Amino acid sequence: MFSKILIANRGEIALRVLRACKELGIQTVAVHSTADQDAMHVRLADESVCIGPPPSRESYLNIHQILAACEITGADAVHPGYGFLSENAKFADILEAHGLTFIGPTAEHIRMMGDKITAKKTAEELGIPVVPGSEGEITTDEEAKKVANEIGFPVIIKATAGGGGRGMKVANNEDELSIALATARSEAGAAFGNEAVYIEKYLAKPRHIEIQVMGDGEGNAVHLGERDCSLQRRHQKVWEEANSPSLNSAQRQEIGEICAEAMRKMKYRGAGTVEFLYENGEFYFIEMNTRLQVEHPVTEAITGIDLVHEQIRVASGGGLSVTQKDIRFSGHAIECRINAEDPRSFVPSPGTITHYHPPGGLGVRVDSGVYQGYKIPPYYDSLIGKLIVHGRNRVECMMRLRRSLDEFVVDGINTTIPLFRDLLANPDIANGDYDIHWLEKFLAQKSSE
Repeated sequence: MFSKILIANRGEIALRVLRACKELGIQTVAVHSTADQDAMHVRLADESVCIGPPPSRESYLNIHQILAACEITGADAVHPGYGFLSENAKFADILEAHGLTFIGPTAEHIRMMGDKITAKKTAEELGIPVVPGSEGEITTDEEAKKVANEIGFPVIIKATAGGGGRGMKVANNEDELSIALATARSEAGAAFGNEAVYIEKYLAKPRHIEIQVMGDGEGNAVHLGERDCSLQRRHQKVWEEANSPSLNSAQRQEIGEICAEAMRKMKYRGAGTVEFLYENGEFYFIEMNTRLQVEHPVTEAITGIDLVHEQIRVASGGGLSVTQKDIRFSGHAIECRINAEDPRSFVPSPGTITHYHPPGGLGVRVDSGVYQGYKIPPYYDSLIGKLIVHGRNRVECMMRLRRSLDEFVVDGINTTIPLFRDLLANPDIANGDYDIHWLEKFLAQKSSE
């Protein structure tokens, strides 16, 4: 087992990893920008190192500074959390070259799944069902028209190196295709420095279902069920559930085993998430995230398995602590992402938290690094915490969530807590009857009232 882990992240995920390390008896190193010197993970870590000014590129994305922090403190491993350098193959390579362990997949697997065209080809070869579309990059209008007519309109054009909805455009017919292609390429180039795009069939009312996997790098792998992440705004997840209201146990087992078997063939190491669009009983692979997900706590709630413990165990060479037959699913869990944003306009709301009271009680978990008097900086993602609620079934879970939201107090800034109260009052949410477009339509209707 490692003696000291450097946590190359900030906010709630840095605190989440720190807690896991302490439970395993591992010393911790927090890195931080000058804007985060009073952050909770910095206060609780055994050691801390300032790695630069507020801009991410000069601190949390500065590989040389993080490497120097490892050398100064004697850390023997790095946990990247999610975001920032968590899916940066170059970072994984550099750490390995310096005798440090990257707590995550191999650089090869990060590269393989980081390019969406390569990821789709790999998934297909591994037996994972994929969305019909182009076999590779599309560069001309003629290529785009040929593929679109073969798979049928509507189609969606996606950046190969994309994420967060950037470089994604829908075309309903040939007249819209050329503009959509040019716009997607331009957005992709500006956002990712890579104009490459590809085309897929656009599904009208799909759900977003993802399968949590964990491998030991030696050919052993398990799945830990699915999460339903269909409630999204601008392709950003807002509310996640496990298990999905739309799947039964047989479907869960079938798609889960397909993903686990693919990870065995790859000899995948660490935590990963295989993401699908799901419509009319069919799964269509869209991407794989080679890291811990923001929504991982709902999987922990229904399985009782600490995913960060497993990540550390696997990275240290200890292998998986469970086999597939050991994994049982119990009850239902929902996660709400609490952002420092106006709940109607979604404009970021940095500032000082004047009063903070998180909810508690049976089945309630809050992952957050904020506290009363904490000043939320304007430089980073607006996520300030996650409310995770677990119940014996979905009805109990939603009742507990309603109670928890009523208890949750964050004064001094705007938050998205009112949005979740509105969602709980909607019959579609109560019935689990929603798709990836539902929330956008709901918000558009609210704004017109």
